[in-house]
Amino acid sequence: MHRRTMLKAMVVTGATAAAAACSTTQSPAAQPAAQPAEGKPSSAPAVKKAPTGTFKVETTKLSLSRGTRALPTTIWRPTTGGPFPLILFSHGLTATPSEYADLITTWAKAGFVVAAPAYPHTAGGVRDFNELDVLNQPADASYVITEVVKRLGNTIDADRIAAAGHSAGGVTTLGMFTGTRDARLRAAVVLAGRQLITTPLEGAATPILFVHGKRDDTVAYVDGRAVYNALTWPKAFLTVTRGNHVASDTELPVIAATSTDFWRWSLYGDEAARSRLKSDATRGGLATFESRLDPTA
Repeated sequence: MHRRTMLKAMVVTGATAAAAACSTTQSPAAQPAAQPAEGKPSSAPAVKKAPTGTFKVETTKLSLSRGTRALPTTIWRPTTGGPFPLILFSHGLTATPSEYADLITTWAKAGFVVAAPAYPHTAGGVRDFNELDVLNQPADASYVITEVVKRLGNTIDADRIAAAGHSAGGVTTLGMFTGTRDARLRAAVVLAGRQLITTPLEGAATPILFVHGKRDDTVAYVDGRAVYNALTWPKAFLTVTRGNHVASDTELPVIAATSTDFWRWSLYGDEAARSRLKSDATRGGLATFESRLDPTA
């Protein structure tokens, strides 16, 4: 079945299958218990100057497993310097982390470590594909964060952790802010994503950048907008005017520049990057941008 059809079917059936699917997996790794009151901005780490240069990037792989759930994880990271913020990236249905290498490499070159697991039942090439297993992926993602922080040590700034994902990976990313909220997350980027079960995001207010093609025929634009509109946290929305579900070679540089400056602001406190967001997003006339980002968040 084509990934677009599968994701649409998953959206229809996800709510009724949620309880059954989630009950079959182990509990996620324990998260820090203390976090600000509901809806209040998290206390941001001390300002750390964002890198101004471009880093050389190396790619490594970790063999991770959460119980019986194999989570082979590809790491993109600068070859020198650190510690750097960590971004957990989640792929879409039947995709693999390598398919997002251009975007991820852009982030790593700017001074971020990106960890991208291949999920056991939704990645491309898996033997036992199950689109509803996306409901278990937020716990997988939190586990991978824990293991990457542990294994990469001083390479990672554990006070500056974020999540991003495309399509079903966007569903996974939003899932990390509901249910068992991962309190370590300081920011998120949701690419062509939506919520399977409409529920308010929980915990500390966290900046989120949404990116969605106006002509997306897999995850409807209005579904991405619905999450954004309901959100009371600091937020921004990049609309790719003629965009579909997957960014074209022309659109990708706009998305890469905007998301990189979003990371620089949200994870490094770079206010100059925040001021560039609209010009990043609207260059070339390919996209529009709206923002309700609170500079104190």
